[in-house]
Formats: sequence, structure tokens, C-alpha cells
Amino acid sequence: MNKPHLKTNKTNNLIQHIVCFKFLTNTSSDEVKLLEQSFFALRDKIPGVLKIDGGKNNSPENLNKGLTHCFIITFKDEDARANYLPHPQHKEFVTQLKPILEDVFVIDFSSQN
Repeated sequence: MNKPHLKTNKTNNLIQHIVCFKFLTNTSSDEVKLLEQSFFALRDKIPGVLKIDGGKNNSPENLNKGLTHCFIITFKDEDARANYLPHPQHKEFVTQLKPILEDVFVIDFSSQN
């Protein structure tokens, strides 16, 4: 009986990059909508970004610690994430984000799916 082969090469694993935001209380819904559009547009601007999904929290559990929006970016691999972080398009997005951001939470993990 053959055992299933487990991937051990980290660079072949997808990277899931989870980003949660809390916006300043005076941030308008139009500003948030514009920011979301800019964020989703990064998928087509930065190589190695396979998918960006997310939106406003709607969990009934009330465990979001004040963070209001969550986004998941799927990268092709670790190299794609390494390219994304300093990429000029990402830096431009961060410049747009900072004036309306109160708090942020980021966590990444490797995924074989």
C-alpha cells in the first residue's frame, strides 16, 4: 500500500494572507467602498496574486475585537508574497489606507489547496 506523498517544498504551497481592518469612526462608507475597490484591483496589478476576497464583518458572534473588514489574499507561493509586500501598487494602496485606518491585523499561513 502506497502512502500519500506530502508536499514538503514550501515554495509550492499557496500562501493565504489574511488582513483585517478597523477604520476610523469618521470614515465614510464611500471611502471604505473606494478602498475595497482599490484592494480588489491589486489582483490584476501584481503578479502571483491568485485571488482577493473579503468584505465587511457580518458574524453574529461579536468576536471581531472591533475589526470591521476582513480580506484574504491567495498568493501562488512564498515568492509571490515576497514580491507583493514591497510592490509599488501595494505601497500605493497602503498610502491610500493609512489616513482612514485605526487598526489592522495580519496573519498568513501556507495552504496546500
